Order: sequence, then C-alpha cells, then structure tokens
Amino acid sequence: MIPRLQEKYNNEVVPALMEKFGYKNIMEVPKLEKIVINMGIGEAKDNAKVLDSAVSDLQLITGQKPVITKAKKSVANFKLRENMAIGCKVTLRKKQMFEFADKLISTALPRVRDFRGVSDKSFDGRGNYALGIKEQLIFPEVEYDKIDKVRGMDIIFVTTAKTDEEARELLRFLGMPFAQ
Repeated sequence: MIPRLQEKYNNEVVPALMEKFGYKNIMEVPKLEKIVINMGIGEAKDNAKVLDSAVSDLQLITGQKPVITKAKKSVANFKLRENMAIGCKVTLRKKQMFEFADKLISTALPRVRDFRGVSDKSFDGRGNYALGIKEQLIFPEVEYDKIDKVRGMDIIFVTTAKTDEEARELLRFLGMPFAQ
C-alpha cells in the first residue's frame, strides 16, 4: 500500500511544482530523498541506561532500529572521550519516510503547545530543512507514563532541490505548516 503523502506527491505536488518553476522534464522536479532523525543525549556518557531508553523511544516513533552515534574526538571540558556513545539517529527512506512525514505533519506537530507553525528560515542553502522538537511526547506512540525523561530531537528533511525556495515549495505542497 502506498502511503497517503506519497500519493499526494505523485498526483498533486509534481504537477504544481512543474507549473510553478517551469520544469520541462518530470525528473527536474525536487523530491524528498530521506529524513534523518537525531537524538543527542549528553548524559549518556555518565549513564548507559539513558541511551537505551532514548533508543527505544526513537524506535517506537520511527518503526526502525536507531544507530548509536559516537563522539568523533575527545573534549576535556565536556568530560568526553573519543568513541563514547552520545546519541542515536535513524535515516528513513521511501515508504517509511513518507509514513513518518505524514505522521509528523498531520498528527505530531498539531499536538505541540502554542503551535503557530514551523519556521521557514531553517533551510541550509542547498534545499535541506532542519526542524527541532523539544519533546518526544507529541508522537502518539510514546506513552506519557512510560518515559523517564523528556528529550528533544532534530529532524532533517533532505531534498533534491537546488535552492531553498524550491525546497520550501515542495514541503509546503506536502503540507508542512510554515508560520505566516
């Protein structure tokens, strides 16, 4: 079964983007390549159990097993040594990516307190969009009683767009609620 957002992309977003930017070929139209969800857990250096609960939360949210990220170099001020586990991340592609994006846009973001839309200034200049979330509780899979600590996460939408304007329009057509 094709996810609802992927169907919307194929039937509505592609023709709209072709018309707006004047693309001659359907292969020129920017598309969502992958979504990377990252959880940085600073206190994992002291307590390994914290990392395990973050991994299980991220696995619940995405439906895919996270990879544990390690420190690239030692930093004495942070009491951090090289190869110490300091977080976890998941890279979603294809069907799982569209399912997660649909869940994020239609269910999770509206559950954020005092939500007025996401910033449209978080593009990197190459058509990728970064979004920070302060708590994992906005996802319906996470049960409030079973979490030990509220953690945030970074969600990065990687697109094939050449410019930020193309990427902004792609995400807007997909339903991303940008602030006015």
